[in-house]
Amino acid sequence: MSKTVFITGCSSGIGRATAKRFAQNGWNVVATMRHPEAESDLTQIDRVLLLPLDVTEREHITSAVEAGIAQFGRIDALINNAGYGQYGLFEAISPESIQAQFAVNVFGVMDVTRALLPHFRANQAGIIVNVSSGAGIFTLPMMSLYCASKFALEGFSEALAYELASQNIRVKLIEPHGGVSSTNFGARSVGDLALDASLTDYDEFVARTNATFAAMMGAPMVSADDVGQLIWAAVTDGADRLRYLIGDDARGFVKARRELSDQAYVDFMRSYFRK
Repeated sequence: MSKTVFITGCSSGIGRATAKRFAQNGWNVVATMRHPEAESDLTQIDRVLLLPLDVTEREHITSAVEAGIAQFGRIDALINNAGYGQYGLFEAISPESIQAQFAVNVFGVMDVTRALLPHFRANQAGIIVNVSSGAGIFTLPMMSLYCASKFALEGFSEALAYELASQNIRVKLIEPHGGVSSTNFGARSVGDLALDASLTDYDEFVARTNATFAAMMGAPMVSADDVGQLIWAAVTDGADRLRYLIGDDARGFVKARRELSDQAYVDFMRSYFRK
């Protein structure tokens, strides 16, 4: 019997690439997104069941999980990919936007995971892959909410992995860093950029930070297909490994986080953004 994967956030980028990768390798795919009526690419692929799913709506989650099991009989792996980045100065971000960031990147992951756990426990098997980010390893200014959500995802995933090992369910983290090409992530983040013209005290800092970010953009990026390939490998490698990194660390952020003392790491990161 073919295995089945359930993937969130398949409308573009990593989610779409991952859905294609699993289908090409003979898996059934439950590909979910908020607006499947607008999708034309995945509808052309055999083995793909396209379903509506807003991860902030628990009724959507329940319906999608039930439909996936009804169609294929069993779900073997869950890829929590849906997410976005709330950018901007923290002081400019509204409480509603803060709630929305965590509703998608953290609580949505928790709710989709919770919906599938009884199925995985009944099967005494399952793999959960949570798509994190370099922003769950190191932090950057004007990304405080996105970093906070990914740090929360990292902590949740690591702790959950200990619990679910007792049920023969594996939890894994994919950590793209340094930028991923061919996604809509940047466009949505720019659209959700928090602005407040009254916060003029930050003008010099924002200008300097934007210039730093612009200089960083020259580093090589991995593609969504590359990340999809790594997700496929993480699901199928049979390993108990928790974290899978992918990306270019030309700036040395990951290396600094992992190899320097805490204060040395903070000093290294501050050197990019201080006067």
